[in-house]
Amino acid sequence: MIASIIQRGVSRGFVNGERRCSMLKYRSFSSHGDPFGIDSKKGQVTDRQKNLMARGLPKRSKIPNVENVIVVASGKGGVGKSTTSVNLALALSEVDRTAAVGLLDMDVFGPSIPRMMNLSGAPELDKDDNMIPLSNYGIKCMSMGFLVEEKAAVVWRGPMVMSAVQRLLLRTAWGKLKYLVLDMPPGTGDTQLSISQLISVTGAVIVSTPQDIALLDARRGAEMFRKVEIPVLGLVQNMSVFCCPKCGHEEHIFGKDGAAEMAQELDVEVLGDIPLNLQIRLGADKGQPVVISQPTSHQAQSYLHIAEKIKEKIDILRRAT
Repeated sequence: MIASIIQRGVSRGFVNGERRCSMLKYRSFSSHGDPFGIDSKKGQVTDRQKNLMARGLPKRSKIPNVENVIVVASGKGGVGKSTTSVNLALALSEVDRTAAVGLLDMDVFGPSIPRMMNLSGAPELDKDDNMIPLSNYGIKCMSMGFLVEEKAAVVWRGPMVMSAVQRLLLRTAWGKLKYLVLDMPPGTGDTQLSISQLISVTGAVIVSTPQDIALLDARRGAEMFRKVEIPVLGLVQNMSVFCCPKCGHEEHIFGKDGAAEMAQELDVEVLGDIPLNLQIRLGADKGQPVVISQPTSHQAQSYLHIAEKIKEKIDILRRAT
């Protein structure tokens, strides 16, 4: 039903009450390789270029009642970003017991949050036609996966995708949240740019494995957020080491300390390492994240340690503004 609302919004030429022409203006503005006129070699943004960036783009909106928005991103798929997002959201609720936490799945084509959070069913609408999040483990969740069948393919062109993104971002009735974690799709395309331009984001967490190829794409993700003036809170090195459960031997399957080297080059912090561990994978597949199912385990403690660092960095940013 809600997907049909999105479709009607596009076919009538409106997106969330705004004429489609403004969205088309944005798409044409951002369709070529360097829409902001930034010298990619220097990575510097002049005042003139900032004006070009702002021209024709929507003003960033604050999501009602949401204090902090944290985007969890990667330049490449398959590095464990969604698993990290889920466990970080749960870890934030543990390290800040008074905080309400939400989790928003921004991957329109491959939503993972419903399975990982053991949630299903279509969200209800409130009196203002806003979607009411589903909840589990004390975390409010919203995902495209609640609006389509689990095995159904979403085959949409750009306008439909952008309409869905805007509705998920701006038409969800979160209530009062201290932290909203956004599980971003991989890459640095239209969806990522739309999110960074539509809403006020507190900071970005970049997830990567230590593998050189994954790190190249993670670097692109970090640079994208810097270009749109979103602070990079730090890097999470996922699948950092495999420890044999029988003999205890450690093997760095994807390489060692790759994220640390890149973090030094980018002048950001490595927030922590997450091991390549069977229980993390099983917990995600069963809808029982390891932070909940095995809270005293080494892997759960790794997520809690990262959440503590994220909380500290956000507190510092808030004091500075």
